[in-house]
Amino acid sequence: MPRVPDMRPADAFGWAWQEAGRAAPRPPARAARMPSAPEAGEGAAARLGVLGTLTLGFGGLGCVALVAGFLAFVACLERTERVPPGRADGIVALTGGAERIGEAIDLLAAGYGRRLLITGVNERTSRDQIARLNPTQRGWIECCVDLDYRARNTIGNAIETRRWMQRNRFSTVAVVTSNYHMPRTLIELDHALTGDDRVVPYPVVAEGFDAGRWWQHPPAARLLAAEYVKFLVAWLRTRFESDPETSHAAVIIGRGKPVKMVAEPVVRGLE
Repeated sequence: MPRVPDMRPADAFGWAWQEAGRAAPRPPARAARMPSAPEAGEGAAARLGVLGTLTLGFGGLGCVALVAGFLAFVACLERTERVPPGRADGIVALTGGAERIGEAIDLLAAGYGRRLLITGVNERTSRDQIARLNPTQRGWIECCVDLDYRARNTIGNAIETRRWMQRNRFSTVAVVTSNYHMPRTLIELDHALTGDDRVVPYPVVAEGFDAGRWWQHPPAARLLAAEYVKFLVAWLRTRFESDPETSHAAVIIGRGKPVKMVAEPVVRGLE
């Protein structure tokens, strides 16, 4: 029988405690709990659900803003033609509607401007052809009408209007175009002209076009929707560029420069 060394009771108790501690197995270290695959999937799904809700919310607000803007755009369109409130130095008519040219020549004959610029004329359209379409105003067309063949779009119309006003030293101009086209035209002119220049709008209401009942006429609704989108693009573009003649965005939008060089004389003064 092995001999147990002599020791006091306290020493014997400590020795026994140490021996028991050595003999008893230690519990394994507790590993960090990892989320199971279903729990991880639920967390990702919750985050995606919140993101989707926010996206839908912002998208809904954007759609509401677009619709509200469109309704405001249509509501601001002139429903009837009105005589300009005052006389201007010159008159500018933008091509694109048959009524625009005739209305502009009538304003010239009535003394609302000293000269008329028809901007954006097709290269195959001559002064004589315009006179044949307006036979009672042939004298005014021959003496006081300038034809611009270079403008390719509304941006080009604004650029050529600025050049024409500078050439003639005009500071006020009456602008003739369709009522649905007038808001975008005013944006482009405000961007192109100097701060001292003044624009007098003269919107033309095309026969058979009722902006007040656009929802009853699909072609009118499509025309107004397309013009509203162009109006928004023009508004955004003019916020970030300094001059339309150096605008890269204008080239992209118009699929080419807004003004072009042609063989025809630009204005009557160069003939």
